[in-house]
This record gives sequence, structure tokens and C-alpha cells, in this order.
Amino acid sequence: MLRSILNRSSPVDDPWGVHASVAALEATHRAKNSSASIPQLRKAFRIAEQMHRGQNRKSGEPYITHPIAVAGILADFGLDTTTIAAALLHDTVEDTSYTLQRLRDDFGNEVALLVDGVTKLDKLYFGDAAEAETFRKLIITAGRDVRVLVIKLADRVHNMRTIAAKSRPSQIRIAEATREVLIPLADRLGLYVIKRELEDIVLSTVDPDTYTEIDDYLNNNHERTTRVESASRKLRAELRNMKITAEILDRPRHHYSVYREMAVSPRRGPQDPPRIVLVVDGPLTDCYATMGAVHRLWQPLPGRFKDFIASPKFNLYQSLHTAVIGPGDEPMDILIRTAEMNQTAELGIAAHLARATSRGAQSVQELKWLRRLLDWQRDAIDPGRFLDSLRCDLADEQILVFTTGGEQHMLPIEATPVDLAYCNGPSDGDRLIGAYVNGRLAPLSAPLSEGDLVETIISDARSGYPGPSREWLLTAKTPQAQLLISQWFAGHRGPGEGEPVPETENTRTLADRIAAGRHAVDAALRRRGRGLASTDPLMRLARDLGYPDLDALYLAVDDKKFDADELADKLIASVDREPSPETLQSPESLHS
Repeated sequence: MLRSILNRSSPVDDPWGVHASVAALEATHRAKNSSASIPQLRKAFRIAEQMHRGQNRKSGEPYITHPIAVAGILADFGLDTTTIAAALLHDTVEDTSYTLQRLRDDFGNEVALLVDGVTKLDKLYFGDAAEAETFRKLIITAGRDVRVLVIKLADRVHNMRTIAAKSRPSQIRIAEATREVLIPLADRLGLYVIKRELEDIVLSTVDPDTYTEIDDYLNNNHERTTRVESASRKLRAELRNMKITAEILDRPRHHYSVYREMAVSPRRGPQDPPRIVLVVDGPLTDCYATMGAVHRLWQPLPGRFKDFIASPKFNLYQSLHTAVIGPGDEPMDILIRTAEMNQTAELGIAAHLARATSRGAQSVQELKWLRRLLDWQRDAIDPGRFLDSLRCDLADEQILVFTTGGEQHMLPIEATPVDLAYCNGPSDGDRLIGAYVNGRLAPLSAPLSEGDLVETIISDARSGYPGPSREWLLTAKTPQAQLLISQWFAGHRGPGEGEPVPETENTRTLADRIAAGRHAVDAALRRRGRGLASTDPLMRLARDLGYPDLDALYLAVDDKKFDADELADKLIASVDREPSPETLQSPESLHS
């Protein structure tokens, strides 16, 4: 059916090119993913188009152009049909009458999980906590399926591409939020192709004059082009002599990268020294042989060699880095990697997902930073503190340190042995009594440096221990350490290892309150000998009562704004009065 629509549509019938875009999406998905399910993609488009029909973006375009564009970004990454379908549907639950239960019935639990993960909480009902709790929900969902973060980033990329349609205050607010959280998330996932584009759009939004200056420089830097061509000729000849096959790529810096260099360089104005990527077609050993060839051609700069193949970055990135005195006696950066590493260098976790045979959350196991974030978010009760801690945890300045047990930990710059100890939770952090850094006893307040080898000294739980020092609160840098130390002094954790945190009204998260409201409704129905076979009737009742979704309704029940027993009576009455053939066969469809 979709194909017949595409065949008969014309620019007059489809002035915004919606059907042409869907045809391109289908072709890209089929070309990039051998297991593409085109029927599922078409079904997702059909429902998304129906639900968004009549809605327009600020630019005047039909709203459906946005989910199609987001899906197109992900299809170009080679991701699976489940992710593409979720991208097409990602705004339906938030912006239309299409419920999460209907979506789950139509597409299954995987698509429903991804769509629910990127669905924002309603600010009208969740107030100032909405933004923070929306991000918390996103992170928790990522713990189950990391693809939700990739969808969120693709969504933000397209929104930033069309940010000019927004008011100036909205542009600045969105750009700053993108810089604080989403760009660092792209970095953590190794999605550099998204990170670079977001950084450039943010720069052009908040400082258009500087962006224009850099843009003019990059488009007219003919001297750099000459040096790259000269270096490429020498490299090509040397590698041919060594019988190494490698693609030589010029990799100019993007606008924001030049901007950052301008901020620290003693030279005035934009600078973009040559940078070349060598993509080796051969075994891993050819990468190291190629490095030798580079150093024979040009003198290496001391301290600039980095081996991210032997020790991959936290975001799965692998490559050899060196800097040499190149043509014109000017510095030149050289990056060496295999074709697979090059794909990961651009797409990060998306490249792994595209290559994976068993898709989805298994890739989270490779992302230690995400596991750490999932751990400490449970302790950040206050939504505002959670968002501040999230920004801190995702800060650009990070160091990699090693333990004597062979573990790697990524920590904020100036982190201390206290931060490292609390990476393993309160069982280690609370019992920390000393630390060796690079074989020497060091103060627990001493900042760690990149590459440090650290051995933490942990007291025996059976012999008792004093617990953390209040001074640690002044020197700890990670949100996890700060939160766990604060808990100790708030009396939520005593000297007995593993002692549970007592729950008070102030320690209940938004998720706890929603769960409590849901349990109260379920209990009220059970007291009446009934139970929910589907959430559709309750969702319809929630909307009738003025609540945008079930979470808002459950929160109202827990806040005592709506009585659970009264809600149960209303629900039973509505179901018994107007049974729905889709979910209810009789009054017993609300069953025991």
C-alpha cells in the first residue's frame, strides 16, 4: 500500500516531500541493515503519520517530518528495525492520543520500552522536577537498553538542525541544555559524528560571530591543504614500499574544536594544523608498523604518542595517536586505526549495535561509566541534586586511573583516592583508611592524575572502622562519593556493612512515589475482587480526569490528591457501563 502511495504522489500532492523521505528511509535501512523488516517500518510510519496528522512544527512543516528525519539518522548508522520503528513513533505517546499500552500491543515490549524511555514527563504535573526526572528515566531505561540514548541524541540533532525556527530565548536555553548534558552523553557513547555536529550548532547559536570567523578560516586555509597533500604523497610511497594498504584521510577540525584551541593557544585567531587519519586494511600489527613508518618520515614530538588500541577509551574508541614535525616544520597529528576501529571512532556504541547479532542492552556491559551512573542515581533523591550531579559526572575533563587489581576507572579531573574507593560502593568507600599512588603512600585528599596506579587500603569490616571523614566532602569530586558520604553523616548508613537506608518521605524518589500510587490503585481494585487486564481503560479515565498519562495519575494518588478507592470505583463503573471490544469482553475483563 505504501509503495502505491509513493508511486502516485507528486510534488504538488506532497509539497514537504514526506513520502519521498520515507522512500529514502526505506532504501537506506535496507542497504545498511541486512535483517531490515520493511513491513514493520511501514507500519510504524503509517501509525505515526496518522497520529501526528494535523500537527505542524514551528517551521510550518508537518510534524511527521521530524520523526522521519530522526529515523533517517539512525538508519544511516545501520541500526535495526526495532530502533527505527521506535524513532518513528518516539513522540506519539507524548504528543498524541496514542497510549503506551496501544503501542506495546501494536509493536511489542522492545519498541514500547524505547519510546517510553524518550517520552518526557509532563511539567504541568511534575513541576520543577520534570526535567531532572525525565533525564533520570532516560538513564534508567538505558540500563536496560542503551539504544534509547542513541534515539534521544538523534532526536536532539534534528531539533538543533531546525533550531532557527525557535525564539531567541528558546534557542539559548536549548543550546545550553544540549551543551551541559547531551553533548557529553554523545561523547560517552563514542558518537563523535553526533557530538561534532551538536557542538558546532551550539557554537553557531550562542556565539554566531566567532562561528563565522572560524568558518571563513576553515574554508580558506589553503596552506593547510598544501601540507596535507605533501604529507599524503610521502606516506603513500612509504607504505607502498612496506606493502601496507591504508586509506589516507584528511581530518580537519570542526568549528568547535578550533574554538577550544583558540581559548588556550597563545596564537591569535583560528588554527587548524594538519591532521591525517590512516585507515589500515590489514591485521592489527600493521597499525604499529604504520606508526613506525610515520616516525621514520618525521620526527615525533615527545609525550604525544598514545596507544588507545591496547587501552581503549571509556567510550570504546581505539586508535594510535602521534604528533610529528611535518611539512613546513609545523606540527602534524597522525591517527592510525583499522576500518572497524574507524567506524567505531565515528559511531561508537551505534557501530557496535549495528554489528551485534544479539541487539540491545548487552552493550551496556562495556560502558562502565553508565553502570556507575546507574549506581549513584539511586542515591540522588532530590531531582535538582540529581541533575547537578549528572552534569558533574558528564563533565568534559576526565582522567583514567588504574587499580593494582587491573581495573580502569574514569574519574573527574582532580578526583582523589576517596572517589576511587566509592566507585565500588559504600562497602569499600566507608572503610577506606589509606592509599598508595604509584607505589607511594599518598594523602586521601591528594588529586589523582591521568594514568596513576592506585591501591586503596580497606579496613577489615569485622574489626570495625571509623567511617568517612567530613573533610572528604570537601575533596571528593564524583557525585557517587559525595552522595554516599552525605548519607553516612545523615545517619542513613551505620557502621554495619550493608545496613539498609531507612525510607522517609524525603528519601523517596519520584519513581518510588509513582510505584506507591500504582500499588494503591491495584490494591483498591483487589479489594473489590477486580484487576487490570489492560491499562487502556485506566488511561482513558486518566485523560478524562485531566491527567496526561498514568504516571501523573499515580503520583496524584500517592500525593493524596485523588483517592485510590474512588478511582477504582470510577474505573469499574466506566468499564461496566461501556465495555470496549478491544480489551473487555464482559465486566469480568477487570478480573481477579
